[in-house]
Amino acid sequence: MEILGASLRICVDDLEAAIPFYERLAGGRALRFGRGGVQVAAIGCFLLMSGPESELELLRKVAATIAVKDVDATHRLLSELGARILAGPVPTPVGRNLIAVHPDGSVFEYVDQGG
Repeated sequence: MEILGASLRICVDDLEAAIPFYERLAGGRALRFGRGGVQVAAIGCFLLMSGPESELELLRKVAATIAVKDVDATHRLLSELGARILAGPVPTPVGRNLIAVHPDGSVFEYVDQGG
């Protein structure tokens, strides 16, 4: 499995108010998309999320989003290593993802570009 990078996940109450700060901090523009009832803004290495608490509850438990070359290969490796897959692989607006619990209890999202 090749790890290409990671994003820091931040749940915010007011996405519109938070975006200008992170755009200036990261020096880039927000890429916005929605997933269920959650609105997301990706800005550099930051992934801002806002929405109903019921939907943010699981998202708050995910330590980071890790970009990988191939989610399917990552799924196989994680399973071999004893990780528990909570969701996925499933399509997203920008590729595919899965959420896994590592044997130590930490939770990560893995994403690819769907190529």
